[in-house]
Amino acid sequence: MAPSGLEKVLASLFWAVIGLLFAVFRVLSRKTAAPAAKLPSVRNPLLLVSATQLAKKIRRREVLSVEVVQAYIDRIQDVNPLINAVTKDRFDAALLEAAQVDRLIEEETGGEEVLEDRLPLLGVPLSVKSSYAFQGMPFTSGLCSRRGVIASVDAPPLTLLKRAGAIPLGTTNTSELCMWSESHNHLHGITRNPYDLERIPGGSSGGEGSLLAAAGSVIGVGSDIGGSIRMPAFFNGIFGHKTTPGVVSNENQYPPSSGRQEEYLSLGPMCRYAEDLKLMLKIMAGPNANMLSLNATVDLKKLRFFTIPHDSGSVWTHPVSKELMEIQRKVVERLEADLGVQVQEVCLPELSYSFQIWDTYMKLPDDEGKSPISFTELMGEPGHPAWPSWELLKRMVGKSDHTVAAIALGLMEMTHGSKPSKVIMQLKEDLQNKVDELLGTDGVFLYPSHPRVAPKHHHPLFRPFDFAYTGIINIPGSCRTT
Repeated sequence: MAPSGLEKVLASLFWAVIGLLFAVFRVLSRKTAAPAAKLPSVRNPLLLVSATQLAKKIRRREVLSVEVVQAYIDRIQDVNPLINAVTKDRFDAALLEAAQVDRLIEEETGGEEVLEDRLPLLGVPLSVKSSYAFQGMPFTSGLCSRRGVIASVDAPPLTLLKRAGAIPLGTTNTSELCMWSESHNHLHGITRNPYDLERIPGGSSGGEGSLLAAAGSVIGVGSDIGGSIRMPAFFNGIFGHKTTPGVVSNENQYPPSSGRQEEYLSLGPMCRYAEDLKLMLKIMAGPNANMLSLNATVDLKKLRFFTIPHDSGSVWTHPVSKELMEIQRKVVERLEADLGVQVQEVCLPELSYSFQIWDTYMKLPDDEGKSPISFTELMGEPGHPAWPSWELLKRMVGKSDHTVAAIALGLMEMTHGSKPSKVIMQLKEDLQNKVDELLGTDGVFLYPSHPRVAPKHHHPLFRPFDFAYTGIINIPGSCRTT
């Protein structure tokens, strides 16, 4: 479905204004550019081992949990001044818990197999996104007005990971209220990509992505309603899984889901090594792990593969770079060569309306007709809703507690109509049906995580809709993505 003439005109005007603002931004940013720096190299070999293998080494007494935890503490202290990923640490408590683990293993009489079954992550360090409730730790989601909020309970997935023996080292940064592709807020500051400190690590789980990539953590937990696990995974070269909604509990996180957002919000694992995804998912899902076929053997040669190289030409998103399209083409060639399969290229024109579909469904009321909590209400918590126009004026003189991104989202919310478009809802249904028919129970499709590699800091303000490449995947309920 091609964009209408009016859409093209509106898009042209919008990008003309954005282009002018971007030109001003570049002039101003040249005056404040910081000198380039690089992270120190990894020296401790314990930082280059998966969580699965670390747990095995700890159970076999090949290494002490205290040694592993201390290695990660040392690394965080080395890298966090540069990347600003950890918002609050609990190093002393973590070392005490690691010492308890070592005593438990020393006293265990049942053998390694018993420990593996009961405590599969025993003694392994863990990092936690600060939007999760983590008992005794700040529970802020980057909102200045929540600076004094301390969680009184653990979010259920965190409880399960701790019961499995994982040792949390601290909490990590997010975008303000977890609703932007850059992890930046005025409470904890800006988080940087460890591969290039001038670039973003993504959002909203950007603190997790940055810390994992910097070898400051080996496993972590994130959440995703529009790409908040997958963008940081892509930008930082780590692994993340956006779980199917309803598998991992969404309870006790902030902001809470409302309206129909529970259908699109997912909590899931993030890690530096792919082999840890399955173990983490099994633990985080708890009793819901039975909903998944995690122990099934999959013959890749019997799957059907499809490639979708771009969103069919949306006027609101950046075209996919030639570099990324070439990489996806090479992946296709490798699959065909190694597995002997044929990867079919398909086109789904409805994807050109990805942002509009995602935005529409995020605003739908629940089955009882209750609309989702507005973004301006969340910005003003615990008081009255924020006034984005007033916050913009305050921002111009450096007095607002809110980021430009959050203010822009608030302004956009106020200017958008609340009545859903029947055309957009029909496009979603058409896309849903096509995806269901295409994938069936044995289909896999390749699709870009983002149209560009990790942007430089603040550049997403001038390409605000590029997250639609991941956002659209949250809407069709049949999609399973990693």
